[in-house]
Amino acid sequence: MESSNISTLAVIAAVAVCAPLLAELLRRFRIPGVVIEIGLGIIIGPQVLKLAQISDVVTAFSELGLTFLMFLAGYEINFGQIKGTPLNKAVGGWFISLVLAFAVGAVMVTAGFGLNTLILGLALTSTALGTLLPMLRDSGTLETHFGGLVLAIGTVGEFGPIVAVALLLTGANPLGTSILLVVFVVIAASAALLAARAHQPRFVSMLSKHLHSSAQLPVRISVLLIVLLVWVASELGLDVLLGAFAAGIVVRLFSAGRDEEVIRVKLEAIGFGFLIPIFFIVSGMKFDLDALTSDPATLLRLPIFLGLFLVVRGVPAFLLYRNEVPRKQLLPLALFSSTALPLVVVITSIGLSTGRMLPANAAALVGAGMLSVLLYPLIGFALLRRGASDTDLEAGTTPANPATPATPATPAAPTTPTPAADGA
Repeated sequence: MESSNISTLAVIAAVAVCAPLLAELLRRFRIPGVVIEIGLGIIIGPQVLKLAQISDVVTAFSELGLTFLMFLAGYEINFGQIKGTPLNKAVGGWFISLVLAFAVGAVMVTAGFGLNTLILGLALTSTALGTLLPMLRDSGTLETHFGGLVLAIGTVGEFGPIVAVALLLTGANPLGTSILLVVFVVIAASAALLAARAHQPRFVSMLSKHLHSSAQLPVRISVLLIVLLVWVASELGLDVLLGAFAAGIVVRLFSAGRDEEVIRVKLEAIGFGFLIPIFFIVSGMKFDLDALTSDPATLLRLPIFLGLFLVVRGVPAFLLYRNEVPRKQLLPLALFSSTALPLVVVITSIGLSTGRMLPANAAALVGAGMLSVLLYPLIGFALLRRGASDTDLEAGTTPANPATPATPATPAAPTTPTPAADGA
């Protein structure tokens, strides 16, 4: 390996360590780690400090990181939690988003602000499930009914654009690609069925035996399934992200059992501890800062796209979930639905490489995606907390502070009535 590649990887590794430390220092501002990673990637990249350079080796690591991000997004899907109404509404909401996005894209192309309706439209229809999941899990929201709805919306918001990219952007023949997509679904479904049945006592015992040994057999099998499904998708001419997403679902079924949590932790260590930060840092290094800042008119596109994410993905939430969640949770649901980043990077890269997207729009979309994962979850969690506090106050109770241990109440003397609490 060339020394320039080694030095670049060393800088990227240093940034990957600094990002969570900086996030911890700035925890009162609740800045997502991925935003810090992209921001630091811009700083060390070719357009600012020039400490790190893009090369084939660095790009390969970045693509592995994106693949693992999609794999973990698929792995986190709990169909028992999202099946039925949540999944049906999420699918309906995504198709509404698709119609809105193509309408917006057509208007922009007609007005001369874009080159291709398809590219612009698809870039507005994703939800950053892989970015949201750690936030939802850390906040304890993922296992709630609200978290299940966000999980369903994010699942379709990842899977829908990936399929659309495979059909419409990376395939020259949509009909032939559709047939190949059906073939891939059959292969992935067969793998899922085999994985679900691969729990014979002797086999499970063998996996458990090697889970903590140097063999790490369950992890190696998981990586093999990732590579196989990514390879199958590639050989069929489909986007490899589709294979990675399907692999996550298959591996989840394969690892179900008493060791599931241990396997999940090990896979997340590979992803979030190694590969995924490289993807976000390199995305920052590739970010076209000059295209965004060279013209004030171009810079104005950033808040426009940020607002369009909310319109395209948030409006369906208001239309479809009015009877599913309390009124105070509608806006947070819309905000979480409107986060977008990883697939925006993928779609804009395809648009630039094929000459179907203006560099200014690509930079503004990626910048808006960064702001969406920074601002929308921040506002959404604040609204959820305020809604919970308001509910407690309306019920005449004091909201619990998880940082303060509860003090046992002193029983009131039977002869002395105790004044009622005022709900403060």
